[in-house]
Amino acid sequence: MSTFNVSVVGGAASESDLAFANALGAKLAEAGYILITGGMGGVMEAASKGAFQSGGQVVGILPGNDPKQGNTFLTVALPTGFGAGRNVVVAQSDVVIAIGGQAGTLSEMALAWKFNRLVLAKRGDGWAGRLADEPLDDRIRYPDMHDDKVFGFDTVDEALAILSNRLEQYSKRTTGTGQPNA
Repeated sequence: MSTFNVSVVGGAASESDLAFANALGAKLAEAGYILITGGMGGVMEAASKGAFQSGGQVVGILPGNDPKQGNTFLTVALPTGFGAGRNVVVAQSDVVIAIGGQAGTLSEMALAWKFNRLVLAKRGDGWAGRLADEPLDDRIRYPDMHDDKVFGFDTVDEALAILSNRLEQYSKRTTGTGQPNA
């Protein structure tokens, strides 16, 4: 069983993106990853449902104080009372995978980038689509890695292949400032 945490981020989405998130959540659970989401609806709920129905662990990092505000597919609901500040916690996962998304998704992607995490984005709509296959800025996060970027994907299998091929390279932890731990 993997000990890696994978955050799936995104909000309200099209029916096709919700079906995609559901299938992604299922595949992540089947591969043994622990799914982290913001615990609410849309892409978060769809991914949670897929992982939950596949027997996976699903952790929701909730913006409010009430654990009951999370979707019904969470195995662990962590209310933070942080509002959008909970995105910092969501971005601390080993990997952040974005599907569509608006400003909240953008903040999670940017924080994950700053924390030197592996960031994947589904090509298509929203911030994920805009940032797929691009670096978020010109910082050199890994001097020996010349293709560091937000890795774009079109299929669930492609996302899982990127995880399999890249996760070990990106598992370096950083401090809250984005600087590598000593």
